Amino acid sequence: MHILVVDDEPQIQRFLKPALIAAGYEVTPAVNGTDAMRLIATAAPDLVILDLGLPDMDGKDIITKVREWSKVPVIVLSARDRETEKIAALDLGADDYVEKPFGIGELIARIRTALRHKAHEEGNATRFESDGLVIDTLKRLVSRDGEAIRVTPKEYDLLAMLARHAGRVVTHRQLLTSVWGTAHAEDLHYLRVFIGQLRAKIERDPANPRIIQTEAGIGYRLKDEE
Repeated sequence: MHILVVDDEPQIQRFLKPALIAAGYEVTPAVNGTDAMRLIATAAPDLVILDLGLPDMDGKDIITKVREWSKVPVIVLSARDRETEKIAALDLGADDYVEKPFGIGELIARIRTALRHKAHEEGNATRFESDGLVIDTLKRLVSRDGEAIRVTPKEYDLLAMLARHAGRVVTHRQLLTSVWGTAHAEDLHYLRVFIGQLRAKIERDPANPRIIQTEAGIGYRLKDEE
């Protein structure tokens, strides 16, 4: 698997390259947006790690341009205090984000999730399983430990959207527009109510949810079982 690392900080490149090689990946560095766009087109990486603060262009512009012709997974590196920037990147098509400073273990886990999701998409996977929960998107059925769970059409649509992006954060806006339409893109109350209803039905302990995880201020992530 070939990973393109786009970051203009030499220390990040020096840290990531040997760590990713040790994890079994081939690594190509890029230090600006121009090189990144060229390498995404010519080197066909399996995944891109992208810093948003590049010297020649905004990383979000790279995401926008790449998504016009490629579904290559993109993991964004972002400063902890730039929440709005992270949300914008995810809404534009980034697959996930890791906050700086980050641990290599966390990053590799996100890489594996993104690559696994890509493989599932290419194989048209229709079944999600985690901690006894099964979501069958072909039959539109939800079960827990072999017992069927009754969900409303909207609850199912919300759960299926999370399942299609299992292991990755899905923003509030993405969930709201997908399930309720663009007119409700800012209606967070809808989302919180339905997430609460789903947790009451699918979590073993709804007060301490493990499957539907909250990404504070950003969205939700469905726990992906390795």
